[in-house]
Amino acid sequence: MSPTQPPTQPPTQAPPTATGRLTRRTGIPLLEFERTFRAPIDDVWDAVTEPERLERWIGTWTGDPATGRVTFRMTAEGDDVPDETIWVDVCKRPTRLVMRSMPPGEDAPWRWELTLAESDGVTTLTFAQEVTGAELALSVGPGWDYYLDRLVAAETGADVSAVDFADYEPALSEHYRRELRDGGLEV
Repeated sequence: MSPTQPPTQPPTQAPPTATGRLTRRTGIPLLEFERTFRAPIDDVWDAVTEPERLERWIGTWTGDPATGRVTFRMTAEGDDVPDETIWVDVCKRPTRLVMRSMPPGEDAPWRWELTLAESDGVTTLTFAQEVTGAELALSVGPGWDYYLDRLVAAETGADVSAVDFADYEPALSEHYRRELRDGGLEV
């Protein structure tokens, strides 16, 4: 699988680019990110849902998604990250996945949506997270750029470990501060 656009963290180690945009659906603010891959939709779906492929760039899960929930463990953030329950609200292989979790210390659940569409051998992945507050957006914006760049690296055979979170936060936070302010949210 190869992206149709270079990853935002190219091999030359240039600074990453903030790619998330504030959008709204039915009045709910979302941070939305897009990546494209020169690959069939089923291959991209597997990269974001199969535990072995997911582990290469973000984490892994156990359990039976048919029950509506799995246990997710981050692997990109070290060994001391606790497991977390992820509820699977919608799973329509290979085009749509909607999930939520209740991270420790948060006041509201985190909700994510992945949509995939294929055209002429190119699959577009659109990832969106509901924005429940400005502080959340200022950290998850750079975080999702980081993880999605790791996905691109994993699927193109690049060195995933070369994608360094320290290059993303706080460097990309100002982009997200502007996105929120321009979108009418208090920052």
